[in-house]
Amino acid sequence: MTIEQMRERKQELGYTYEQIADLSGVPLGTVQKVFGGVTASPRYDTLRALERVFQKKEPMYVKESALPYEAEARREKRQGEYTVEDYRALPEEQRMELIDGALYDMAAPTGIHQLIGGEIYAVLRDYIRTQKGKCLPMYAPIDVQLDCDEKTIVQPDVLILCDVSKLSGNTIVGAPDFIVEILSPSTRKKDMFIKLEKYMTAGVREYWMVDVEKKKVLIYDFEHENYPILFGFDTEVPVGIFEGQCKVDFGEIYEYLWSFSLVD
Repeated sequence: MTIEQMRERKQELGYTYEQIADLSGVPLGTVQKVFGGVTASPRYDTLRALERVFQKKEPMYVKESALPYEAEARREKRQGEYTVEDYRALPEEQRMELIDGALYDMAAPTGIHQLIGGEIYAVLRDYIRTQKGKCLPMYAPIDVQLDCDEKTIVQPDVLILCDVSKLSGNTIVGAPDFIVEILSPSTRKKDMFIKLEKYMTAGVREYWMVDVEKKKVLIYDFEHENYPILFGFDTEVPVGIFEGQCKVDFGEIYEYLWSFSLVD
């Protein structure tokens, strides 16, 4: 049975990746990478274990639609119960993030938000290209399936990915190396507390929070256990994963935006 055939059977049976991992004995992260196309040539014993799950004629899990009471089958999910499949089923125009099974609305970014993100991305891209580096700088919208499970997908404003095998289509499966979030009134609490904890435990090496209102940059250099570090918009901020050789000049960015009367 090919991977494509197994994907079709997964759809027919309504299995989640967690259920497949449970039934096959294959680690969840491996299941996610195989079906996400990250692992192009899985080991023979992994394929055989997965095949055995999909060779069954009937699902080994009872889907909610098969429950005896229609009301229960149509029960609305509560925060904490949502999965990647629910996230994928959202209308394209509805921007959300999924964190530990809870859906969070993402307000459309302001012009300043986008401009600052674009300037940071440009600095990172130019440095990596100049150094002929192997890392990829990227910016939203890009889905990050942070824990390689069915419960979390986030969309950082700017990121750097050095292990390109984690990239599958428009989804990164696993933790990027470097993440920037630009704070806004609607996302401040989520970015400063909920995402901070998620990024740290998932294996992100460095996390920046850019506070435009207070003209501050808060750095968490998890790799070197050096955090938090606070910088103002009047300085150059070194990128820790590049040993400080790359620096983002926020003074220059701020002056550029001020020249258009976009900031005070």
